[in-house]
Amino acid sequence: MRDDTVRTVVVDGVTLGRGSRVRLRPGRRGDIFDLALAGRTAEIDSVEEDMEGRIHVAVLLDGDMGRDFTTSLGHRFFFSPQELEPAAEDAGLCEVPARARLLVAGIGNIFLADDAFGPEVITAVRREPLPEGVHVADFGIRGMDLAYRLLDGYDTAVLVDAAPRGDRPGALCVIEPGPGNDEDRAVAPEAHAMDPVKVLALAGQLGDGALPRILVLGCEPQTRMDGAEADVTVGLSPPVREAIGPAVELLRHMVRALLRDPLTPLDDLVVPEALKEVTHP
Repeated sequence: MRDDTVRTVVVDGVTLGRGSRVRLRPGRRGDIFDLALAGRTAEIDSVEEDMEGRIHVAVLLDGDMGRDFTTSLGHRFFFSPQELEPAAEDAGLCEVPARARLLVAGIGNIFLADDAFGPEVITAVRREPLPEGVHVADFGIRGMDLAYRLLDGYDTAVLVDAAPRGDRPGALCVIEPGPGNDEDRAVAPEAHAMDPVKVLALAGQLGDGALPRILVLGCEPQTRMDGAEADVTVGLSPPVREAIGPAVELLRHMVRALLRDPLTPLDDLVVPEALKEVTHP
């Protein structure tokens, strides 16, 4: 560790350094020792940067009788900045509310025409970053990666995808899918394929807790391909291409609402007058 390279780190808009108080919120993919410390309060001992440029925060647990012997007994615990919450001065005596965490995931195959809607929306969103607390990623057809990411402690995940529903090409919709059936849960997704139903089923099997709330921001495709065609087709059809801008606007509205309240009703996620043609079930 290069512990003299980084002295502070910003978490939820608060600059933290040695002596700052935090509450621990380890991700679900942490090891059993980290998960056992969820909710504990601690004091930052140092902010360190490893040789690959990754930031690690060493903390001393409140109530740990061995914290004064950190050098010899190793009572420092390391967490990423994303696994910490700034705590009030009396954080050891009161609960600190968790900030909502949101995943926006683009899914789809860029070589299958309008199936590239999700990745194209993610590209457009990245031109103007979303608020802190929102993680944006293009998963393409990496279903296994998405399944594991859904276990990282998000409150809500918005999947952006082409969604054939028999509507006019380019029509947007917001869907909150229900749980899959037993057949879906019995079939694991391929490592390089993206079937959202199977991905959600796998995530449910892998995790030991509740999955995040799942929402789908979908677009009716004009050109539908299933991968069995002799040739690939790169590029969106005109109506789906025209839906990118409204989809980004809708997504930003959804993000603002979901950061305030991850349980915002579906009806309240499609409010802007500019998006009055957006449909939802």
